[in-house]
Amino acid sequence: MGALLEVRNLSKYFGGLAAVNSVDFHLDQGEILGLIGPNGAGKSTVFNLISGFHAPTDGHVLYQGMDITGFKAHKIARLGVGRAFQASTLFMKLSAFDNVFNGFHRRYTTSIWKSVFHTRAARQEEREAREEALHILHFLGLSDAKDTVAQNLAHGHQKTLGVCVAMATKPKLLLLDEPLVGMHPEETAAMSKNISKIRDSGIAIILVEHNISAVMRLCDRIVVLNHGRKIAEGIPTDIGRDPQVIEAYIGTDDQEEELVCSSR
Repeated sequence: MGALLEVRNLSKYFGGLAAVNSVDFHLDQGEILGLIGPNGAGKSTVFNLISGFHAPTDGHVLYQGMDITGFKAHKIARLGVGRAFQASTLFMKLSAFDNVFNGFHRRYTTSIWKSVFHTRAARQEEREAREEALHILHFLGLSDAKDTVAQNLAHGHQKTLGVCVAMATKPKLLLLDEPLVGMHPEETAAMSKNISKIRDSGIAIILVEHNISAVMRLCDRIVVLNHGRKIAEGIPTDIGRDPQVIEAYIGTDDQEEELVCSSR
C-alpha cells in the first residue's frame, strides 16, 4: 500500500521570497508525523499548501495517489483532509454541540431542494449528523460540555472543540496546527491523549507543535524545517540528537535543551 500523503518538491514563494523551498516528505496510514521548526520555518505554509488555502509555486501534493495540487480547500476537505487551526475558528455564541453539528455541512449529500422541503432523506441525514456529533464530543471528552456556549469553555476545551469540528468532516488525514498552545500541564496531557486516540481510530495526523517534549512522545516520525527547507527527517530519538536540528533551535525559548532531553 502506498503512502496516504506525498509532498514532492513543494515550494511557495511570496514576493520572490521562499516560504517553502523544495520540501519532500510522506505520511503513511495510521501515522503521526511531526512537522517542527523555529518560528518562520514554513510549517503553516506547508499546511496551507496541503489543505488548499494556497496554491504552490512548484511541486506536487498527492493524497491517496491522487494529485490534488492546486485543488480548492473545500474540495480537499471533501476528499478527507481535515484541519484544526491554531487560531480559533469556533462560533463563540453557539454551543459545543452546534459547533460540531455545523461542521457536517461539507459532508451533506442531500440536495438543497430536499433540505428546503425537509424530505425524508434530509431528515435522516440530519438525524445521523446529530448522532455523530454527540459521538465525536463523547470520543474527545466533551460530552458534559455539549450544551455550553463555546465562549464559556476553558481554553483547553475550546482547543478540543476545534478538533471536534475538524473531525466532523470525517477525515482520513487530520492536520493539527499547534493544538497544545497556551495549555497548562493537565490540558496538555488530555489533548495528547486525544491525539493518540484519534490516531488509534485509524486517522493519520500531521502535527505542527512547539511543545517539543509532546512531539517526541506522540510522533512516529518527525520532519524538521528551517528557513523553508527540510533539514532533517527521522524517528524522534534521531531527530533529538541531530546537530542541524539542535543548531536551528539554539536561542529559541530553551527548546534546544528540551529537544536534547526529550531524545534521551
